Amino acid sequence: MSTASKTTDHNQIRTWVEQRGGTPARVNAKGHKQSGGILRIDFKDPGGENDEALEHIGWDDFFRTFDENDLAFLHQDKTADGKESRFNKFVARDGDD
Repeated sequence: MSTASKTTDHNQIRTWVEQRGGTPARVNAKGHKQSGGILRIDFKDPGGENDEALEHIGWDDFFRTFDENDLAFLHQDKTADGKESRFNKFVARDGDD
């Protein structure tokens, strides 16, 4: 059985994402003045095209939005069969994070 871990540590999040070839992004709200936007991690498959619904952003913008919205990063290191996992989700922080 595989488990997920939750963290708010910026270095841990960045390392996990970059080890899997991910890029910080937010949902592209064309024509809308949206503060921060909905955060995502974009995993571009080799030879694949970028998701036009996502806007790549820098880590500083990513973590500013992450902290302003009191988010935590839920992630899985390995799948049930032992392969590297890309599962991740942004969740609300608990008071003990």
